[in-house]
Amino acid sequence: MKAKIHVSAAILATLCVISFFSITLLVELFGTLDQVAWIKSIIVFPGLFILIPAMAITGATGASLAKHRKGRLIQEKQKRMKIIAANGLLILIPSALVLHYWASLGQFNLAFYTVQVLELTAGFINASLMIMNANKGRKLAHK
Repeated sequence: MKAKIHVSAAILATLCVISFFSITLLVELFGTLDQVAWIKSIIVFPGLFILIPAMAITGATGASLAKHRKGRLIQEKQKRMKIIAANGLLILIPSALVLHYWASLGQFNLAFYTVQVLELTAGFINASLMIMNANKGRKLAHK
């Protein structure tokens, strides 16, 4: 049961990150400033209120599942999770909040787009690392 919860939470978290990245990129390239502001608000609420618990559940269940396991695959997953967590806590969440605030004020300036590029870069990195962890997780499940 714990493994099913872990996989479900990991899939939900990964889909959130990929969705936030994709819709941001599409709206920035093809949308209006009002649409950018709307997307920034949706990412904060309900987005972060879905993503953060999904990440916490993924991390907690993953740590519990790995507690009695050793090996290179486990170490690789744990190393990636530290990077994912740091990116999320130090870059993605603060960026989402700041960009939402600035967008709600209509402040689409150099600072906004600088933070936007940082957020997209960190989001791409996290999505990539999360997909790598999923692939390693499938390997571990079949061992």
